[in-house]
Amino acid sequence: MTTPTYRAVMLTRKGGPNDLDALGVVSLPVSEPGPGQLRVQVRAAGVGSTDLMLLGGSYLYAPKIPFVPGYEIAGVVDALGAGVEGFRIGDRVAALTVHGGFGEMLVREATHFFPIPTGVADRDAAAVILNFVTAYQAIHRVGKVQAGQTAVVTGAAGGVGSAALQLLRLAGVKAYGAASPAKHATVRALGAIPIDYRAGRLDRLVRAFEPEGVDLVLDGIGGAMIGPCIGSLRRRGRLVAYGFMAAKGALSTAMMFANIFLGSRLRGRRGTFYGISALYRKDRRPFAEDLATIFALLAEKKIDPTVTQTFPLLEAKNALARLASGRVEGKIVLEASGR
Repeated sequence: MTTPTYRAVMLTRKGGPNDLDALGVVSLPVSEPGPGQLRVQVRAAGVGSTDLMLLGGSYLYAPKIPFVPGYEIAGVVDALGAGVEGFRIGDRVAALTVHGGFGEMLVREATHFFPIPTGVADRDAAAVILNFVTAYQAIHRVGKVQAGQTAVVTGAAGGVGSAALQLLRLAGVKAYGAASPAKHATVRALGAIPIDYRAGRLDRLVRAFEPEGVDLVLDGIGGAMIGPCIGSLRRRGRLVAYGFMAAKGALSTAMMFANIFLGSRLRGRRGTFYGISALYRKDRRPFAEDLATIFALLAEKKIDPTVTQTFPLLEAKNALARLASGRVEGKIVLEASGR
């Protein structure tokens, strides 16, 4: 008897943005869901910078190689394990998978899946899980922003950055978006004032608009950007750092964290590092609440997932190459054939 299989994109060795040949399409046996688990057919998977970090082995929550990357998915319940309640075969669901999303099927505990409401497409559902929940939690749960305040977003035309600008606008916050000049039209379209971060130190550029500094800075770059981000804040302002993209190596990362937590306080500001996976592993309830909020905003067309390019599900390698080029605005999504 032939064992049924499905296809997935697997990381077979340590790779990274400049070594995507570490990824390859493989056939894997279809597994039956165990007690409390669901088997889901993946219809769409988001592609983001965290996936690149997973490939390079620098992500804290990456499993041992070999594994299937893929941080966020939307799909359809294909099979139920014993004891599963609240789901039926055919239900549309979403999940923050962290890994496993770049494949045609996924088996995971049912508690990791959340319903996708009617009116929200699979592609759009997959596009907002990581970016918009990260932005929402960084703004509201960590940054505690209030209407009428001011904020700066670095990497403003990227996935999380563009999500943050939309959510800040909905919150009644005056936002500045740091981006290269080619992306300023995108920043303006999202309701923010563009700042050319290449024209000088960010803090000096920000204070040309806001002499006393801003209330909140959301930074997904890290590294040497942390100092200017702190300098952009008014006294008692808050920095929420959520990315490592400019931190290279253990020493650079340690110095970055020291600046976030200690350097900010020495200057009368408050620095915090936020990670969606760390909070999710500690307590899934905030994620469930915030994803439901994001899905509601999406269904009401109050936010745009800004999907700028799609690839077939098994072309994750090409999608990641496109992302690594640095020329992407918004979100890349992989879609299963026939979607």
